[in-house]
Amino acid sequence: MSAFGKRGGIGKTAGSRPSFGVARPMQGGAPQRAPEPQGGDQFPPIEALDVAEAPAPATMDAMARLASRQDASGEAAQSKVEGFEASVHRIKEQVLPRLLERVDPEAAASLSKEELAEEFHPIIGEVLAELKLTLNRREQFALEKVLVDELLGLGPLEELLSDPAISDIMVNGPTQTYIERKGKLELANIQFRDEDHLLQIAQRIVNQVGRRVDQTSPLADARLKDGSRVNVIIPPLSLRGTAISIRKFSAKPITLDMMAKGGSMSDKMATALKIAGACRFNIVISGGTGSGKTTMLNALSKMIDPGERVLTIEDAAELRLQQPHWLPLETRPANLEGQGAITIRDLVINALRMRPDRIILGEIRGSECFDLLAAMNTGHDGSMATLHSNSPRECLARMENMVMMSDIKVPKEAISRQIADSVDLIVQVKRLRDGSRRTTNITEVIGMEGPVIVTQELFKFEYLDETADGKIIGEYRPMGLRPYTLEKAKQYGFDQAFLEACL
Repeated sequence: MSAFGKRGGIGKTAGSRPSFGVARPMQGGAPQRAPEPQGGDQFPPIEALDVAEAPAPATMDAMARLASRQDASGEAAQSKVEGFEASVHRIKEQVLPRLLERVDPEAAASLSKEELAEEFHPIIGEVLAELKLTLNRREQFALEKVLVDELLGLGPLEELLSDPAISDIMVNGPTQTYIERKGKLELANIQFRDEDHLLQIAQRIVNQVGRRVDQTSPLADARLKDGSRVNVIIPPLSLRGTAISIRKFSAKPITLDMMAKGGSMSDKMATALKIAGACRFNIVISGGTGSGKTTMLNALSKMIDPGERVLTIEDAAELRLQQPHWLPLETRPANLEGQGAITIRDLVINALRMRPDRIILGEIRGSECFDLLAAMNTGHDGSMATLHSNSPRECLARMENMVMMSDIKVPKEAISRQIADSVDLIVQVKRLRDGSRRTTNITEVIGMEGPVIVTQELFKFEYLDETADGKIIGEYRPMGLRPYTLEKAKQYGFDQAFLEACL
């Protein structure tokens, strides 16, 4: 094929040159007949081109989407409370001050929600009679629930926390709250009274786990009773008011089989990960924020033998292991004098003296990486951790950097060798642009070749296409390679099953 897209042997004699545009006879000499215009259809004369020619449909669609995004309003959206909820909200604002005059806060705090609702029932009736408000049964029930949530719960957030379809709650000040539902962000229909109301709710969350948020410490990590992770940041660091970010904990534990059925991985990948968890492979789960690293860690932990002693170490305890012999440890921030902080590294060092079979780190962030690698190499096979990175190769580079950034003076080659000797498997998870969470790579760490850590991919997710509604279509492909960790699986009698899953 020529450089201009026409096949050389079609429409011309052998040995002749392909024509470019329309050939014309040269001036002078014997008149010559113009050869056939072979390239003229593909490359017409410039004056024949229509400058207003419409672009291809795909280009039109892409440019239209770019234009609509550019023209979209940049104004901040505000959460709105409408309809029945709005009417209950208005009545609550009238009833709450009078109700607080009749209730002893200390006595109310000692009651459960059900007991408090029962005590409130006649008092709310009195207040409504004073205000000359008549409510039907549905409205009165909703009002009681809202008032109890306000006094004992987390106010407007209770409604969102009770919805199982919501995975993330992001409060950006008192007038704007976003939620994530099925991987997509949308505006929630709740509002807080004012900044003081929102700050009160934030303080109630962090106080439950013995932490604080105020002007001296405007950042706080906490957790709810169900294990949901919470981050709070208040003014002056947050310019729109108090911001609360809640990563909800799934009430129903997610297993590797459920992930395979939901399309997050293939059946063969699920089998390989089950074997890796049961055969005490040292596993690092890599991925971006909100990609499902903790969910994957919880699912892998189900393959741990019930007879093993497992220690989990986290900043805010999120992991929910199902093993009987499981001891969760949690870090502690500094006190008002800036003293008494207990870091993840302190807990890892202490955990080595607690006779663990496995150590599981919620997230590697710094110098504790070296201590975890040392634990993996000293009889704690099957240890696991999560780490923020975009690919398995970047995961290894980040581990090297975190050790080098600490006060441990070790040559880079020795660090790389320690990682290669310690880590068996890297599981890469990603949240794709359609909101789905996929396991995109399962990669083995083989060893060292010169100064470079050598890896081989066992499985890979390959993007194929996208549906009209934006859903990504792809394929989970086994690479067909013999696993390097097959010998480790053989010690537990899973070598044949592991080999079949990877081929």
